[in-house]
Amino acid sequence: MKKNMLFVPFFVLIHGMALAADEATPPADHENDNQLQAESVSSRHSVEIDGRTIDYTATAGLDVIRDDDGAGIGLFGYTAYVQDGDDLTDRPILFAYNGGPGSASIWLHMGVLGPRRIPVVDLEVTGPPPYGAVNNEFSILDVADLVMMDPVGTGYATIEGDGRPEDFWGVDADIAVASQFIVNYITRNARWKSPKFVLGESYGGIRTGGVAYELLTRYGMGLNGVILVSPFMDAAAARDRFAIDLPHALYLPTLAATAWYHHAIEDRPDDLAAFIAEVEAFAINEYAPALMQGATLPEPERNSLKTRLSRYTGLSEQYWENSNLRVPHARFTQELLRDEDITVGRVDSRFKGRSVDRVAESMRYDPFDAAVRPAFKAGFMHYYGNDLGFSKERDYAVSGGIFESWDWLHTMPNGQETLITNTAVDLATTMTLYPPMQVLIQQGYFDLATPHFVLEYVLNHMDLDQDQRARISVEMYEAGHMMYVHPPSLMKFKQDLADFISAGDGTD
Repeated sequence: MKKNMLFVPFFVLIHGMALAADEATPPADHENDNQLQAESVSSRHSVEIDGRTIDYTATAGLDVIRDDDGAGIGLFGYTAYVQDGDDLTDRPILFAYNGGPGSASIWLHMGVLGPRRIPVVDLEVTGPPPYGAVNNEFSILDVADLVMMDPVGTGYATIEGDGRPEDFWGVDADIAVASQFIVNYITRNARWKSPKFVLGESYGGIRTGGVAYELLTRYGMGLNGVILVSPFMDAAAARDRFAIDLPHALYLPTLAATAWYHHAIEDRPDDLAAFIAEVEAFAINEYAPALMQGATLPEPERNSLKTRLSRYTGLSEQYWENSNLRVPHARFTQELLRDEDITVGRVDSRFKGRSVDRVAESMRYDPFDAAVRPAFKAGFMHYYGNDLGFSKERDYAVSGGIFESWDWLHTMPNGQETLITNTAVDLATTMTLYPPMQVLIQQGYFDLATPHFVLEYVLNHMDLDQDQRARISVEMYEAGHMMYVHPPSLMKFKQDLADFISAGDGTD
């Protein structure tokens, strides 16, 4: 496959009781290239959600991925949580993953969806150790069974046998492998009758658009619903690091929201939503057309534009002039509070931290990541090895670093190939072919990794009629990319997701 690096996206009180030794499924060593063995460990637990005790079985493991000839080429990671009961065929099941590409599912797993949650301190660095997991009263297990997925190259999932990086690390390869795993799990566990949902965060948006189409057209599996959390779906609209005008206009409302949050603008309005709506109108009606004029933009219009940009973002008119009216978000995060020696976050721009290089042009680190990653990693490793009993003699890769090898070539539903990946096209086609499928999108206002106005642009350019658009719902949160670290957003996230699954599970 061709390699291309044009686009690099962003990357409950529970009482656990291990099954008796003769009931557990021990890890099995895989033997040779073509005889890989799946590995899993199962244990029984309970979780308290909204005053209700739910007993469930957790299964952590690695599933075999096979090529077209049936040879094992890789091990795909997963953690399944299934409510104990005799008949689960009508119970909804949710498959979920993070993005990257190259991110394990630890964030969704231990942040909001799973039965155990890593408590973090919103807006501050969580720590120091010891870190641990607590009962997750916001878990989705009261509504649906859950399967967290770790694609090959993340977590403990690895390439094996005759497998090659190009079998996994690309837009289309990744979609095919994720779809294969879902179908394998559904078939092995006799869940074809169950209402089925797929949730993807960040790059998981690109993956999910393709997976929904792949499951339907290749395997005949129709989904009840798709959930996109802070989705990255259109590479042309969502990357402001290149000589493309469009992303600069689409990022502007989130730059303004960030400046508003940090009180970095004069005459700061009280109403965030009204302020953002004003900036959005400016971005589309004035800023974007001006950028398209390039060097032909008349001087009076240029000066007026600089004044408005400065007022909305807190950056000086001179800085906007020096930047040719285009400020990438990585520079903005470093510049906004430079006089205070502060860098603001990218994944969640509410976060801030001391700058590690006062004269740097762009941010050197993300204060959000520094604030939450150690707690998530340590808490998860203890939980996975001790509570679930699954561990390996290698590091669990939270970020696999595989985006450097990512193949961005994508074959769209019409058969055309493109390096400017946009699986919103795949999603729209799936919605056309399979009308029962519903879509929920959960998006934060303070997300500079996948800004909300990019999302709005992508949705508005999907080839759907008004009846089809009515099947898409969008919920906004006053937080960032991983809005579930913000306590009010965590509660809203759970309620929005539970309502969506309950409404779309196909039952009365």
